[in-house]
Amino acid sequence: MNDFIFKEESEESESLTITKHHKKWRILVVDDDDSVHQVTRLVLADAEIESRQLEIISVYSMEEAKRKLLEDNDFCMAFIDVVMETDHAGLELVQWIRKELKNQAIRLVLRTGQAGSAPEAKVIKDYDINDYKDKTDFTSNKMITTVYASIRAYRDITTIQRSLDAFKKLIEATHDLLKKDQLKSFGSAALNHLLVLMNVDSSALYIVRNQIDFDLYSSSLILACTGKYVSESNSLESSDISNDVKEKIKQVFVSKKHHKDANCFVGYYQSSVNAASVLYIEFNDDNEHFKSSLAELFATNIALILESLTKQKEIEKTQKELLFIMEEAIEARSKDTGHHVKRVALLCELLATKLGLEESFIEALRLAAPLHDLGKIVSLEHRLHKPDKLDSDEWKIMKTHTQIGGNTLKKQMISVPKLATRLAHYHNENWDGSGYPEGLKGENIPIEARIMAVVDVFDALGSKRCYKEPWSNDQIKDFMIVEKNKKFDAALINVVIDNFDEFIAIRAQFPDS
Repeated sequence: MNDFIFKEESEESESLTITKHHKKWRILVVDDDDSVHQVTRLVLADAEIESRQLEIISVYSMEEAKRKLLEDNDFCMAFIDVVMETDHAGLELVQWIRKELKNQAIRLVLRTGQAGSAPEAKVIKDYDINDYKDKTDFTSNKMITTVYASIRAYRDITTIQRSLDAFKKLIEATHDLLKKDQLKSFGSAALNHLLVLMNVDSSALYIVRNQIDFDLYSSSLILACTGKYVSESNSLESSDISNDVKEKIKQVFVSKKHHKDANCFVGYYQSSVNAASVLYIEFNDDNEHFKSSLAELFATNIALILESLTKQKEIEKTQKELLFIMEEAIEARSKDTGHHVKRVALLCELLATKLGLEESFIEALRLAAPLHDLGKIVSLEHRLHKPDKLDSDEWKIMKTHTQIGGNTLKKQMISVPKLATRLAHYHNENWDGSGYPEGLKGENIPIEARIMAVVDVFDALGSKRCYKEPWSNDQIKDFMIVEKNKKFDAALINVVIDNFDEFIAIRAQFPDS
């Protein structure tokens, strides 16, 4: 399976890994007085907050501010004058930012030289602003204090929002966690959530799983990767990850202990007796916000979940391979039926797809279909290959193959064998109730058995048997039409007739030897 969880997350990963050294706190100054812009730049010129410098962007009217924010909304705070092109332009801009632009994170500080036109108490009450300053009383120290407070508030709000967004992605991924292709999104959301929680930028991140099989063979698979060394290879050894990183990961597998230095954190997590995972996080410039204890708690649970899912995939793969082995065994004992069981599996899949049934059901039906005639192989092989027509007693015995097949499989509780049980037991029931073993009628016959009834006869009529020659395509089509609402569900026959060439193509793809 393709275990590169992060590869399709490149855009988001790039946005998360911008080097901190080049980041700045961006402040928008909206005022029609150029001297206000000059003083603001002068006061804040050398300020550095949370290891970042400030970038001041100047606009001179409400309309210019709107245009700027529409094209570039990445500001932590804004100083907004109240009176510009109108007496309440600043207040209108505040309303627009909050309600139209829907930016709740940016910190808005109103500055006015005409406090009487916008009384502080009323403005604070009616408008979603974060501070209100009279220009005549706004000293340099107060300006710097206001900027510090606003930026820290913005930082906390955006961290919470990023965490909530990441957690939402995690929950969304977890909802469909066990679906076939959801492992990627789960791993991506979970590990990005970890980095957001710690406010850590990472240029490279990997989860590598090492397993020792029963034959003592050791293999290292990359379960997740993002950043500088994304590779098409699942194997750690053959990946494009740098040799230095590979060596650090291997050393942690050997030592079974976490490793942390100025550039990276490498965590070790024993997920089962014969399997362990390593989480590698490479820092971008600094690791000031990295907390090993949080990473250990979070990554341990991620590793356990991925381990559980990996084992589940292995079990599913094993089950499928066992079913394929049974399919080959049935084909081998069926002798002159050739590729019949292989074809009915594909024909069932095609018919179920044309009917618009659920993908999971179609997959299970394809896997279960080869077992539909298991009862014949178990105890009726000598009658199955009799060249002459069966006598009445032999026919009665032959009809018991449905019960034999059903009883052989009925003790199985997992989905595919349970479906195979119904296939084996009911596939010789007829739509009009004339079939066996229970004489079910119409929609009382399970849909999978109705599908198999059509497919089984369709394929058998086109195949050579010890007691008959293959029928022509026209003969098969005519028979199917005649038997609508008698032997077969008419809706299924209509689908086969409408797509007859596709069904015939499967016969041509796997002809009898």
